[in-house]
Amino acid sequence: MIKDTTWSFATGTLPIITVTHPQQGNTNVPLETKVTATFSKMMNITTINAATFTLKQGTTTVSGLVTYEDMTATFTPTSSLLYDVEYTATITTGAKDLSNKSIPADSTWKFRTGILVLPILPYVVSTDPANADINVALDKVITATFSKVMDNSTINSSTFKLMNGTTPVLGFVTYTGNNGIFTPVSPLLPGVTYDASISTGAKDLDGNSLATEKKWSFTTIALGAQYTVSLSSNPPAGGTTSGGGLFNAGASVTAIATANTDYTFTNWTENGIIVSPLATYVFTLNSNRNLVANFISSKMTVSLSSNPLLSGTTTGAGLFSSGSLVTVSATPNTNYQFSNWTENGLIVSLLLNYSFNITADRTLVANFTAIQYTVSVSANPFAGGNVNGGGLFNAGTQITVIATANAGFTFEKWTDGGNEVSTLANYTFTLNNNRTLVANFTAIQYTVSVSANPFAGGSLNGGGLFNAGTPVTVIATANAGYAFEKWTVGGDEVSISANYTFTLNSNRTLVANFAAIISGPPGVDLGSAGNFAILAGSGVSNTGVTTKITGNVGSFPTATINGLLSGNVIGILYTVADPIVGLAKTDLTTAYNDAQGRSTSAISLPGQLGGLTLAPGLYVNSSTSGISGTGANGILTLDAGGNPNSVWIFKMGSTLITDAGTSIVLAGGAQAKNIYWSVGTSATLGTNSIFFGNILADQSITLTTGANLTGRALTRIGAVTLDTNTVTKP
Repeated sequence: MIKDTTWSFATGTLPIITVTHPQQGNTNVPLETKVTATFSKMMNITTINAATFTLKQGTTTVSGLVTYEDMTATFTPTSSLLYDVEYTATITTGAKDLSNKSIPADSTWKFRTGILVLPILPYVVSTDPANADINVALDKVITATFSKVMDNSTINSSTFKLMNGTTPVLGFVTYTGNNGIFTPVSPLLPGVTYDASISTGAKDLDGNSLATEKKWSFTTIALGAQYTVSLSSNPPAGGTTSGGGLFNAGASVTAIATANTDYTFTNWTENGIIVSPLATYVFTLNSNRNLVANFISSKMTVSLSSNPLLSGTTTGAGLFSSGSLVTVSATPNTNYQFSNWTENGLIVSLLLNYSFNITADRTLVANFTAIQYTVSVSANPFAGGNVNGGGLFNAGTQITVIATANAGFTFEKWTDGGNEVSTLANYTFTLNNNRTLVANFTAIQYTVSVSANPFAGGSLNGGGLFNAGTPVTVIATANAGYAFEKWTVGGDEVSISANYTFTLNSNRTLVANFAAIISGPPGVDLGSAGNFAILAGSGVSNTGVTTKITGNVGSFPTATINGLLSGNVIGILYTVADPIVGLAKTDLTTAYNDAQGRSTSAISLPGQLGGLTLAPGLYVNSSTSGISGTGANGILTLDAGGNPNSVWIFKMGSTLITDAGTSIVLAGGAQAKNIYWSVGTSATLGTNSIFFGNILADQSITLTTGANLTGRALTRIGAVTLDTNTVTKP
């Protein structure tokens, strides 16, 4: 006998971990990182806890908080992770989804934190004197150069010291240009070894101390050492010097300066600093010395200038010995001529080249006078405007002549001797000769531009170019189907008379506005559906490679396009359910409902339209209508009576069908864009038939072989079927 058998199984998929952060093997992980795991399913939040989600450093468990949100578990360490340590994260099978299913197995991943980056500490790059230097000058200033910019407040007598054995050397500590400088109060002692040091109390701008204390030693020059005394004169011709040479350290040296004729000694300087005002300078030598004896001239001075400034140049100024013969010369600049030499306001010479024996300082002025020219101005014609700026002026002067046009005139140009010299009413030039200038004026003319809105509304006359102040008449003549409304300028009404007369004082851009005279019912607003020649609800299919469609083609929500390529379409061929097509379908439904809802002034629509001539209007048939028959009986004539804005709306409850070879003829200015066929179900156009108007069908539209449609084939629900057709959106 077979025993009962029992077994268990689980349905559905198990939850898994899809991504972790950090990922397995990540390095340089920031110390503040939160560890996360994202599941493939929503988990039971009570199973995501410190028992199922752990983080360890080796065998040591890391303390932290476990949370769960949006399918992601997060482990937040209580304190920052450690530098350069490998951590292991684990989620056990105790983690379960909302159906109580566990993850397939414990999930473990590892990562390593970043290493500790220590700051770069400052250090002393070099010293002067260098360590172990000998024969250091007794007036030496001790310098240390740092590797980084230091905090100058930490470079002081507490951190920078100089010692003579155990005795501190008195001095001043400063910091400049990345250098610490120790300046002793008194010269150093000869033949002594000094110890210099900078402690770790010296810090950079980030507060980092010196890596280690810097120590170095040097030895000063011993007694018996020799120094050089170099002497020079400034200027070299000012005098002579004596007393320079090589001397023992500590020797008393006498430097003597002797002035040459016409010069006087002033002082001794060293490195630009005065060290003595005495011509005989005595000093004790403790270092090399480079001394300059400075002299000033005692000769007489001739100073020259020009009046007015920049009117000419002068030569001959300088220093001269008493009694010397001096010649000064004056040269006038362009546009000036020499007048005389004066001193203290008194004329001393009328000669360009003035010679005299000097017995005292002289201050001479070369006086020049400007050359002058005449500027004459006039207007052509005399009544054209006013002119200003003429007169007598110095040569080289910047002259501006001004022409101001009178009413009805405009300035054209300035001429001189019949030749154009400027087209600027304010003409500026440099005067170098007499000028006879004529300001030429011309009568002002303005343009009258006229246009029609809309362009087909009518014809216009009266535009052109006219003199200012002229009475101008513009004439608007409405075309058939339109009526004149008003003249506007910049959108503002200026006249409601078709013959508008005004005085011209500026350019005018006039628009003649016409209103269309609607014959028949108001047209149907197609909205964005009007951009389409073919618009379907469940696809478009075509047979025949010569099909030609002018206008956009699309279908929505079913976007299937069969047998129709981009080469068949002059426009956009939408091959997907583009939202643009969807919006057009929405606008089509609005237009269809509008047409189907029309009833005012309805006219009965026969079932057979062939052989009829119909005036504009709303035609209604509760069932089916179409065109059948041959010859004259196969032709429907739509006569606008001369009004191109005439509208026809044909509303039928069921189908629209035309037979093979039938046609529609437009007469009296009728236009296909103003014809609407509102079909309750479907429409079919016969083989080789000719049809005009916008077909708005609830179901489908079929164009059989060779059918020609000037209009639109628009269906709400069904498909549009084509076969070797020509469809032209009006």
